[in-house]
Amino acid sequence: MAPRRVAPGPRSLIAIVLVGFVLVTAGVILRRVYGVEQQHRIRQLEQRRDALDAERVRLEAAIRDASSRARLQPIAEQQLHMHIATPQQQIFLPRPAVPRATPPHDSL
Repeated sequence: MAPRRVAPGPRSLIAIVLVGFVLVTAGVILRRVYGVEQQHRIRQLEQRRDALDAERVRLEAAIRDASSRARLQPIAEQQLHMHIATPQQQIFLPRPAVPRATPPHDSL
């Protein structure tokens, strides 16, 4: 005689629901852990970006100071034996005339 199929009882249904709840809860917890890790990584990257921006601003200021006329003039005079030209030594050249573009002629 073949064994009879028995319909799942209420205990089996409750066990399946509990296993499903545990799986869903584990998925939510894993997702939150992943989100917290990503948030930590994003904060680190933002801090690094802010530090790099501050470094860029500092370097731009250093370049501006190093390339100022007040800083370069003594160096050019002492090491390169250069001087600022007097107005009598300056010659201003006129700009060459720029030819105007003519519209193309129609062949009609």
